[in-house]
Amino acid sequence: AERNFTLNFTITNLQFTADMATPNSKKFKSTEKVISYYVDPLLQKSSIGPAYIGCKVIAFRSKKTRDETGVDAVCSYRDEPSAPKFNRETIYHELSNMTNDITKLGHYSLDSQSLHIDG
Repeated sequence: AERNFTLNFTITNLQFTADMATPNSKKFKSTEKVISYYVDPLLQKSSIGPAYIGCKVIAFRSKKTRDETGVDAVCSYRDEPSAPKFNRETIYHELSNMTNDITKLGHYSLDSQSLHIDG
């Protein structure tokens, strides 16, 4: 069976623009590719790595100032008896460690209070 969880975080050095709110826009698609480039390897290295299927960005949001962009993604994994079990708290701590206490994602800076995982 395939299961989903949501992944939300805020990038503090990615300026939000109106075209990022449109899922079919060039800006949305190019930004989604960059985010996936950074997020996928982290989840592949996490405790659910062998069961991890992938994440799809579903929305970019304007935050307090347009200098920050909220990211909402839906991620999938295989929920099989032989697969590692999904544990929201474990994944949170692993991602926290892999992002320098939720401060860095590649060349992006993160709001350290913004990481949310809901399974």
